[in-house]
Amino acid sequence: MIDFLIIGQGLSGSLLAWELMQRGCSVVIVDNGIENASKIAAGLINPVTGMRLVKSEDTGMLLTEARICYSQLEGFFHEEFFRLKPMIRIFRSKEELIEAENRYKTPDYKEFINFIKSDDSHVSNFAAPFGYMEQNHTGYLLTRSLLDYMKAFFISRKCYRRASIEYHDIHLEPTLHWQDIIPREVIFCEGYHAIKNPWFSWLPFQPVKGEILTIQHDAELPDKILNYGNWLIPLKSDQIRVGATFDRENLNVHPTEEGKKKLLNGVNKLSPDLDHLSVIRHQANIRPCTLDRNPFIGHHPIYSQLAIFNGFGAKGSLQIPRYSKHFADYLLTGIPLESTCNIQRHNHKYFKD
Repeated sequence: MIDFLIIGQGLSGSLLAWELMQRGCSVVIVDNGIENASKIAAGLINPVTGMRLVKSEDTGMLLTEARICYSQLEGFFHEEFFRLKPMIRIFRSKEELIEAENRYKTPDYKEFINFIKSDDSHVSNFAAPFGYMEQNHTGYLLTRSLLDYMKAFFISRKCYRRASIEYHDIHLEPTLHWQDIIPREVIFCEGYHAIKNPWFSWLPFQPVKGEILTIQHDAELPDKILNYGNWLIPLKSDQIRVGATFDRENLNVHPTEEGKKKLLNGVNKLSPDLDHLSVIRHQANIRPCTLDRNPFIGHHPIYSQLAIFNGFGAKGSLQIPRYSKHFADYLLTGIPLESTCNIQRHNHKYFKD
């Protein structure tokens, strides 16, 4: 018998498994080996987001836990995974500039905004007619590299199994088991696939398809992340990643010409220097977003041996390290889950007392 069977080796499954193993638990991770949203994701960490430039109350804690987590993994694997890099946010309207100036006057936001340029200006060769601001405590996670290293680690510990899970093969009685594995609990970390999970599909997921380009160029660009409605991440001196589209209707993992054109047009409007581009890679996947934008964590209201750790959407790189610890505390010591992430907040809609 093992303690936990974890379904899915994306960022949530991997970091949760790592946390539980560090606490002495026996874990097996099952993954189908197909490229998941975590591997394709940009891994952006941006504490101040949205049109209204909002940061959550727990931003400081999330940042601290993320840095500690990724630093520990870098030390263990002797490899860089997390890159701190300032972000230039180019305002798209006068209203955005005013919102930023108001935030800058607020003490809670001071450390996150380095400066604001309010006049018609340029960032390198990028036009900024409404001005721009430089944000601090931003960066990105090399998710593909991290997940590859973690997979190799799990394999070396003989706790990884490549397989496609068929839900009917998970038996709850007389003893919880899947194939030859008898776990104390099964934890589903399967991203957007949870919308087809017979035990958790009732949760109000709101999955979003996103497309991302990796581009080769010969322009002079600042060594900073650019946010202009979409985002641009400098990878090497001649490579950038650009994303991401936002599509709730066509939930598939197929890249489209429409998505590519939309992303390229957005870049071309920013700078005339980026009109000669070569697309190296065009990828698409589906983010497991939720209706209330909070994660789905906790046990099934009827089958207590089944749990879920999912729904981090576009903020997974920032949120998952902290919530992995929080969920491990809950699983191992009984510390209650916070109401904002606990799936019990939705129980009353689907289950009678």
